[in-house]
Amino acid sequence: MTIRAAVIGASFAKAAYLPALKTIEDVEIVAVSSARLASAQDAAQAFGVAHAYDDYRVMLEKHAVDFVGIATPTVHHAPMTFAALDAGAHVLCEKPMAMNADEARQMLDRAEALGRVHAIGHELRFNPNRRKIRDLIASGAIGQVRHINMVNINASWGDPASRPAGDWWSLASEGGGRLGANGSHQIDLLRFWLGDVGAISGQIATVVADRRDKTTGEPWTATADDLVHFSAEMQNGALASVFLSGVARHNMGNGVQIFGSEGSIRLLDADEKLMFARAGEDWQDVSESDPNAALPGVGKGIWNVSVVAMMREIADAIREKRPTREVATFADGLRCQLAMDAVRQSSKERRWINV
Repeated sequence: MTIRAAVIGASFAKAAYLPALKTIEDVEIVAVSSARLASAQDAAQAFGVAHAYDDYRVMLEKHAVDFVGIATPTVHHAPMTFAALDAGAHVLCEKPMAMNADEARQMLDRAEALGRVHAIGHELRFNPNRRKIRDLIASGAIGQVRHINMVNINASWGDPASRPAGDWWSLASEGGGRLGANGSHQIDLLRFWLGDVGAISGQIATVVADRRDKTTGEPWTATADDLVHFSAEMQNGALASVFLSGVARHNMGNGVQIFGSEGSIRLLDADEKLMFARAGEDWQDVSESDPNAALPGVGKGIWNVSVVAMMREIADAIREKRPTREVATFADGLRCQLAMDAVRQSSKERRWINV
């Protein structure tokens, strides 16, 4: 079976979706759509795709497709997903899934009612080191997990002139902000490793609201969160601390520390070394590499590379007419959305929120 695929969005889709789809022999990419026709045409030309559009609805009307990948600003996820599902396609939607849990629940209900394969772009579930963390925890290698520290600190939004005016990632009305951009990944990994979240206490803030266009100097106002921190009490009793900042002046990257009753785990994205130690013993390097990193045309970095295995599993599920295995589904996206909504509610009401 040849899977006819279309992609909506020409930024992350060009960096990750299109290269990944190109590695799958029985997938034909028939069209690309973007809000800017020039962007769609550029992506289509780069990957030998015959058709480019600036309206995804026209694209879906003109082409019968089996699969649609959506990598656009969050505010468009729900309507684009509904359109793709109604056109007969299975759907991969980027994170964060939706603007809120109500939208996410509607997306899940529609996909389930139509019997479609549905997935959220939490590709790090397919990164070998993060899968190894899950296996170490599940095997009891570190005993009962007591607490986890997760941080993501970068300088991309630190300079008031670092972003273009109207950058959607900095606009709450578009679904931007660090909580959705990176916090959704952290929440999904917590659930991947430990199960569901029980309760959350957190705070979100817009630290650098007054901004200037990086080219023209035009003043504009950011409304989305650029700093987030929250504590999550997992249903299994473990406590997770998550700190996310886009407004540092130096990049510190992403780091994970996991502490159990019988051992510890740490992982830094700077070197992607997974370190493991049992109580009373020295640290061991138990890192695993991703064989897909060597594929021609696949971009560097864990995000781009991990999309390959995720996309292959989605394609296999479509071809074999079965549910996906270990992919973050719309049901997982809803659980993540509920947790993010709880962070926002907690920040507003200054209290713990049951998820």
